[in-house]
Amino acid sequence: MIQEAAIQGTLLAAAATWLLIWLLKPAALRLNLLDHPRGGRKAHEAPTPVTGGLAMTLGVALGAMVIAPGLAPPGRSLALGMGLLLAVGLLDDLRDVRWWWRILAQVGAALVLFYVGGVRVEQIGDALGFPHRTLGPLSLPLTVFATVGLINAINLIDGVDGLAGTLVLCALAMLCCAALYAGNASLAGQVMVLGGAVAGFLAWNFRVPGRARAAVFMGNSGSALLGLAIAWVSFRLTQNPGHPVNPVLALWLLPVPVMDCLVLIVRRLREGRSPFSAGRDHIHHYLSDAGFGPMGICVVLGGFSLLAGLAAAQAMRLDIPNVLILAAFLAMCVGWYALSARRQRAVRLFARLRWVLLGDVRSARVLLVSEASNEPIAEAPRRRARAGSVD
Repeated sequence: MIQEAAIQGTLLAAAATWLLIWLLKPAALRLNLLDHPRGGRKAHEAPTPVTGGLAMTLGVALGAMVIAPGLAPPGRSLALGMGLLLAVGLLDDLRDVRWWWRILAQVGAALVLFYVGGVRVEQIGDALGFPHRTLGPLSLPLTVFATVGLINAINLIDGVDGLAGTLVLCALAMLCCAALYAGNASLAGQVMVLGGAVAGFLAWNFRVPGRARAAVFMGNSGSALLGLAIAWVSFRLTQNPGHPVNPVLALWLLPVPVMDCLVLIVRRLREGRSPFSAGRDHIHHYLSDAGFGPMGICVVLGGFSLLAGLAAAQAMRLDIPNVLILAAFLAMCVGWYALSARRQRAVRLFARLRWVLLGDVRSARVLLVSEASNEPIAEAPRRRARAGSVD
């Protein structure tokens, strides 16, 4: 059962984050904590503050004071890890530090979780045939690998206004439900506070009527903080012998960033490129080319995340073997790799989805034109615009 203090802490985290974003705007302008338009991936119209991560950190801190005035070792490790990532992330937003500094900070944050808080991956369930064995000396490297992987998965998916925050909020909502189902009300309250801070950030990051673009970005610090928070919650939820939740479920609670990250790493390495190189090969780029706007992308991918997590949880309730649930996730990754290998085919599929969901005449016309001319779907409206036609 959710305690009253958890609700109060959640509301305080949301309100504090919302207010702090507004209060930090003058400081962001003065200190040049801004993301400047540069074309390509940074196609926003004006310099935008990147203080979302700082505001969420302070919001979480205030909300946590309500539900847990004294920090236990797990909470202390999260606070220290967030502080480290926040410092390096803000420096990166200011100076654009080298990628290996970011990785070192992420590894440091994972080590803090492991040694200070005892928050670690100690067992992986029965999906790989080791139901009752601990990982032993493999626990440390696997904890670091999983933490760094989640942090970078959130960072890589943060390419559309509201998307990273939406997917993290969906994941936190499902993690909260899983914690409650497992009887871990204390952890559920802490997850709610994290979710409240993300909600307060999204109020400024979404494109809404009357605001044509995001008023603030989370920045590299924000995406790193959210990735660390997801790792912290997932480890505490799936590695708790008193309230066990199978580790396989965690993959399905953040399916889009993990799948997108894995597919991109494999594809870019096969092409001889760095996994951290720029490119328009993320899943949200395909949706954008199919005609979806930023809010539509958030709704589609957020809805998919919730349906995928619900389906996985229901499969576990029906005692479907965990190895099959894990295999289904890997099959989804392989399927997206195969589908996205031919960009035009994937974009056409998403354009059909948009037409089905919205009955959108423009999507249907784009489909017809692209199929007739055998050109990429995204080029059809651009070509007509250059020719002076009006939809």
